[in-house]
Amino acid sequence: MALPFMTASEAALLVNNGDVVGMGGFTPAGAPKEVPTAIAHRAEALHAEGKEFKIGIYTGASTGDSCDGMLARAHAIAFRTPYQSSKDLRNELNSQQAHYFDLHLSELAQNLRYGFLPKPNVAIVEACIVNDRGEIVPTAGVGIIPTICRLADKIIVELNEAMPPVMRGIHDIYEPADPPMRREIPVYHVGDRIGTDCVRVNPDKIVAVVRTNRPNEVGKFTPSDETTERIGANVAQFLEDEMRCGRIPKQFLPIQSGVGNIANAVLHALGENPHIPPFTMYTEVIQDSVVDLMKEGRVTFASGCSLTIGADKLDDIISHMDFFRSRIVLRPQEISNNPEVARRLGLITINTALEADIFGNINSTHVCGTKMMNGIGGSGDFTRNAYISIFTTPSTAKGGAISSFVPMVSHLDHSEHSVKVIITEQGIADLRGKSPIQRAHEIIENCVAPEYKELLRDYLKNAPLAHTPHNLRLATAMHQEFLKSGDMRNTRWENYL
Repeated sequence: MALPFMTASEAALLVNNGDVVGMGGFTPAGAPKEVPTAIAHRAEALHAEGKEFKIGIYTGASTGDSCDGMLARAHAIAFRTPYQSSKDLRNELNSQQAHYFDLHLSELAQNLRYGFLPKPNVAIVEACIVNDRGEIVPTAGVGIIPTICRLADKIIVELNEAMPPVMRGIHDIYEPADPPMRREIPVYHVGDRIGTDCVRVNPDKIVAVVRTNRPNEVGKFTPSDETTERIGANVAQFLEDEMRCGRIPKQFLPIQSGVGNIANAVLHALGENPHIPPFTMYTEVIQDSVVDLMKEGRVTFASGCSLTIGADKLDDIISHMDFFRSRIVLRPQEISNNPEVARRLGLITINTALEADIFGNINSTHVCGTKMMNGIGGSGDFTRNAYISIFTTPSTAKGGAISSFVPMVSHLDHSEHSVKVIITEQGIADLRGKSPIQRAHEIIENCVAPEYKELLRDYLKNAPLAHTPHNLRLATAMHQEFLKSGDMRNTRWENYL
């Protein structure tokens, strides 16, 4: 059969009000661009006519502005999961104009197959190759492509000429069987390839192919500063000490790292530490620093779900694909983030906290417990199954007006049972084998900014004697003070008793 080529506007007519749409990619890497933008324009036109138009959206993770941003500004989103990072979409969620359910990234594809969520009837995916045999080769991100293509009635493909066919061979597409037929996922080493180099679908389901030529909308990360560099150095020092004590094998273990400027600084510090051997990565997002470390021989292999990297780094990979194809593999997120694989491989996981409390609980998602920032992403997939789980954060935010450490987190994403180590620019808190009061002293003395240490010590003095010493009248006083005066340093416990 001939592939049904058409424009993005024509393809957008195949998506109707009330449809549930699955988007390919993972972060802006590999996310569709032209068709979501055309759908947003269609929604705006229909709204101007007084007609309803909203769709439900599943993605791998966040997307680019031409997807989440455009659709949010068009008020075209009925519900959204599992992760986002768009300012405009965040405004929709926090004003309850769109429903959002935060979800561990490893769970979405299987939840769709299990029927726990509405079935996607349309899949929109970006490809560097599509043919009449039903072979779809993704670009820089995989996400949930295999599952949404299998479940959807209609598949719309953006054939992106900015992503050349030479990318074929970097992907490893594997979808596990569902219970009770599921077997172990046979990834026993970071570099094991267990699937196919493309997504295979019934070609009759491909209802539109839209030619595009659009680079990924991956923004530049904030450059490292003194704070992030000190965090990175502390992480490297902690792992070096763990090796010296024999708690990490001398050949080291695979690293999972979150995304952002702190993660880049951490990876840079690991690469520069002469006592840490060349290492592998089993993670969800492969970012700029990994490409540099790979060329330097410090990272020997990286398995992930996306190449969330700047245009220059992506060009470097494409230009030297023979080198990188044997050192990088991109998998669906239920494999890259799979808890079974994470525990078997013994991952050292490094993720970023939005807020922590003095007992080791972590808030990754909500500002002051109410406003959604981005979502839990894959941090829970890895943290709960890590060999060692590490959370990093600067000790303060907004010029010191916010302490990253409070008596009780305003929203709980990762409990003290999963969090083993917390690291800031101030130092390292090793929470393993410690009681709640021991953890509190460890965190206050090692991780909290100097201007907040005495305040949090006094909180413990005002708490009743108990296994976990909380004063429930004071537990959120620092948050209340910030909302009132804009500065947690103004907190006076006596004002809240």
